[in-house]
Amino acid sequence: MAFVVLTTVSCGAAEPVASSAPTPAPATSSPAATASPTASPTATPSATAPPAFAAKVTPVARDRLPYSWRPGCPVSYRDLRLVTLSYWGFDGKPHTGELVVHKSVTDDIVTVFGKLYGWRWPIRQMKLVDAFKADDYASIEADNTSAFNCRRATGSSSWSNHAYGKAIDINPRENPYVTASGSTAHKNAEEFTKRPMKGKGVINPGDKVVKAFAQVGWEWGGYWSGTKDFQHFSKGGG
Repeated sequence: MAFVVLTTVSCGAAEPVASSAPTPAPATSSPAATASPTASPTATPSATAPPAFAAKVTPVARDRLPYSWRPGCPVSYRDLRLVTLSYWGFDGKPHTGELVVHKSVTDDIVTVFGKLYGWRWPIRQMKLVDAFKADDYASIEADNTSAFNCRRATGSSSWSNHAYGKAIDINPRENPYVTASGSTAHKNAEEFTKRPMKGKGVINPGDKVVKAFAQVGWEWGGYWSGTKDFQHFSKGGG
């Protein structure tokens, strides 16, 4: 599916200079009064509109998930979908990223990321976790936004919601996993352990990112008691 937004711009023409003759001719008879805007030396070219948000949902080929999926995972790769979508980078430019999620939540993802794109809310990068051989630590160190990964929940023997394709981690450096004591395993994220705080790509309690996910039934890890997972959103919690 794809959402397309178009914008238009307009430009004006310079005013003609009035004649100083004692008996000026009517404006309608003056060639200068009907000059084309394109002939005006003061006319400026129209600004280029940014690309519209676009999203595409397709089945996932098994070979796209060489590390993140394996037999024994709680979902079949056939129940997962690849979502290719637009996002704004930290460089202030539009990019295209990829997420793998469960087929039942693709509409949620397209809806929320369409809003983020409209707000020009920045995301560092968005690659499948397989680009990091499904190493969650390495993906976080690279500040990578990702979703599906067949792994256990941190500090637990139970499957993470990521293993079901119903969780996503966004800008994990700016939104780290923080223990009850206030520490994080990633040194490059230590300056981002407090909330609320200002910063590019930072998620705060009650902000528009949290509200956008809440509107489609996703919960935020920043509201957990004790341990906080500021990067984490999941369908139905966990």
